[in-house]
Amino acid sequence: MSNTEHEQDYESSAIRTLRNDLALALRAAAHHGLSEGVCNHFSVEIPDGSGRFLLNPQGLLWHEIQADDIVMVDTQGKRLAGRHPVESTAMFIHSAVHRIAKKACVLHTHMPYATALTLTRQRSLDTALSQNAMRFHGRVAVDEHYNGLALDASEGERIANAMQGADIAFLGNHGVMVCGERIDYAYDDLYFLERACTMQVIAMSTGSPLAPVDMALANRVGQQSMGERLQSALFFKALGRIL
Repeated sequence: MSNTEHEQDYESSAIRTLRNDLALALRAAAHHGLSEGVCNHFSVEIPDGSGRFLLNPQGLLWHEIQADDIVMVDTQGKRLAGRHPVESTAMFIHSAVHRIAKKACVLHTHMPYATALTLTRQRSLDTALSQNAMRFHGRVAVDEHYNGLALDASEGERIANAMQGADIAFLGNHGVMVCGERIDYAYDDLYFLERACTMQVIAMSTGSPLAPVDMALANRVGQQSMGERLQSALFFKALGRIL
């Protein structure tokens, strides 16, 4: 496909909708205190089988990102359309997760409470504690082996393989990956993951013993949560109205 064809696709109504939604997710994350400088990235695959995906660019704060700032890249992370450069760690991590883990939407953050749990020996959220945590029961993988900045393809591939098909990955000493089939679903998970981690960190800080529920109940609540995603779509629409 030529550069002109990529540019035409980039301006199509379907891809513009995806760019709008991705930019909204980034602004929402900034609004909720989940961003970190100009670092970390959100991406969404273009659903045409080409492997191309949309990504926030290098150097912009999340709260300022609009649809026209989003860039289109190929399976190797090469920019195909858009006016801004691509940051190298985003290219290596996101291209690998889309390609290997087969995830349509990939949100990577160093949001504070989730990242705090990656610094503990458990490395992860206890999905049998709060109701918010139970929605992630059976959906979490842990990558315990921090290996430095993702400055080459092998590190992105290592992270993608460590996910083992999970929607949520806690990356030891690093941050989290939240994946989904749709941007609104993935953002809802990202938001409530941080809420669940916040509750756990606060509970741990009291020094009192924690009181998880049994695994069967945690599993049932998780299934209930995933069986009804209308709230996820409504939450994202509400964010669009205020942001």
